[in-house]
Amino acid sequence: MSFAPPKHARGFAHVDTWVFDLDNTLYPREINLWQQVDQRIRDYVAQYLNVPAEEAHRIQKDYYQRYGTTMRGMMTEHGVAADDYLNFVHQIDHSLLQPNPALGAAIEKLPGRKLILTNGTVAHARAVLERLDIHRHFEDVFDIIAAELEPKPSSQAYERFFTRHAIAPERSAMFEDLARNLEVPHQRGMVTIFVTSKSTDPIGRQPWEFEGADAPFVDYVTDDLTAFLTDIPA
Repeated sequence: MSFAPPKHARGFAHVDTWVFDLDNTLYPREINLWQQVDQRIRDYVAQYLNVPAEEAHRIQKDYYQRYGTTMRGMMTEHGVAADDYLNFVHQIDHSLLQPNPALGAAIEKLPGRKLILTNGTVAHARAVLERLDIHRHFEDVFDIIAAELEPKPSSQAYERFFTRHAIAPERSAMFEDLARNLEVPHQRGMVTIFVTSKSTDPIGRQPWEFEGADAPFVDYVTDDLTAFLTDIPA
């Protein structure tokens, strides 16, 4: 179901640029694709720091919350090389994803440009988009490398994205599965949509990742992206 927006929500009539996060946004968290990446991150931390899995998990989630990504924390605290980290953690099985023609049709009908803004890599994003069979609807993917390794929710990541693609934030909308990643976009004038999960199962996620539906910088909340997008042109 799609939830009604709060009274302060901005509309979509002026929007000509549609920006989407990738993981757990364009596909449901219940598919558990991201859990593979989550486990690979834990394995990397455990191997690199030579610590038990339980301690690696604690470090992983602590860095994720404090730095935006575990990678940024590992780079800052331990001097990890980004290429080694990214190559390791994205070696996953994308076959869990299946084509989603309904989502593709809904995205195609949106007027204007469509782009991906992700803390992952271009290679991972392309694999996801191709498995969903929605790749042809997107102009480009702006990834963690393009952001110069500065992840969302850092304001620098968004500014680099806006500059690279000549985006006017006040005429744009942003879809995200982490509410905190919508604060800067909202400040810059974007319409913000928090994409939540139908599942309340916390496996692979921390409690703070579910929070923010009632945040003042969230204009809309939905747990059904396809239905939400379908309703916009209507």
